[in-house]
Amino acid sequence: MTTFNIPSSNELQDNNDSYLGQFIPLHYHHHMLISEYRMGAFKAAIEQTVFAGAKVLELGGGTGVLSWFAAAKAEKVWCVEYNPDLVKEATRLLRLNKGSEHIEVIQDDAFTYLPPEPVDIVICEMLHPVMLVEKQINVIKIFKERYSQKISKTLPRFVPEAVILAVQPIQQNYVFMGFHAPIIEFQIPIAPQEDTTELAPPQVYSTVDFTKEMSEEFSWEGVFTLETGSVVNALRFFTKNILCIAGADDEITEWHNPHMILPLPEPITIKEGHLLQVSFSYSAGGSLSQLQNSMQVTLVRSWNSLINAIKE
Repeated sequence: MTTFNIPSSNELQDNNDSYLGQFIPLHYHHHMLISEYRMGAFKAAIEQTVFAGAKVLELGGGTGVLSWFAAAKAEKVWCVEYNPDLVKEATRLLRLNKGSEHIEVIQDDAFTYLPPEPVDIVICEMLHPVMLVEKQINVIKIFKERYSQKISKTLPRFVPEAVILAVQPIQQNYVFMGFHAPIIEFQIPIAPQEDTTELAPPQVYSTVDFTKEMSEEFSWEGVFTLETGSVVNALRFFTKNILCIAGADDEITEWHNPHMILPLPEPITIKEGHLLQVSFSYSAGGSLSQLQNSMQVTLVRSWNSLINAIKE
């Protein structure tokens, strides 16, 4: 029998920035559970992808709710969670819910765990805005390599299937009851954004398909044509998760992470028609500061100025 020492939550938390990314505290899971937007999207995607008799693996199971959705049809679900406190809590919660008989909760490392037999579907929700902090890409990339070597050359289906990343220059209100505080901000995607002025349409800078070869490095440079005169003081980043594409009409079930707004070091006064050159780079699962420190935003007054700058 294989034995291993289960580290304490404090020991795991001490290393989370360089390993799995972060542990979501149990009380924060309540926010995810009460979000009808998030829960409804994942429930719909799982219902569309999991078929009767399927074998399902969830990596990073948290409270076990997504495994529970899958168990409505699946013959077997392996729910893998690294945090021992969440393993205990998921076990407790699943016992409270009918239909959990086919779920096995396992305390193990998503980077190294492999199911005992081939699976049809892998659910992995380690999703942070712009694929930072949490290790979604890193975990799936290593899982695919190990699974194809040791379990089966035929890879399972993934939920989510892909993610689309985009960026946009904005003017953001950073004055709070007279207090000026330009800081990192997260916006609920489906809520009104009264403090945000869009200065140009968003541009997609990467599409990650979890079924294909993936890079853990993001690097982008692009130019925005500004549609209004104002002040640009931040970049807004979008993370659109394609949870599944299913049905005869290839219907897409999607869910957006909160939009992430990163303030610029200094605001830039702009006019309509001016060009804004933007570049940045970061690693999947890296820190927010890595992206923020890499951002370069330069005002270019015309295309001729941009072409001359490139030539120089």
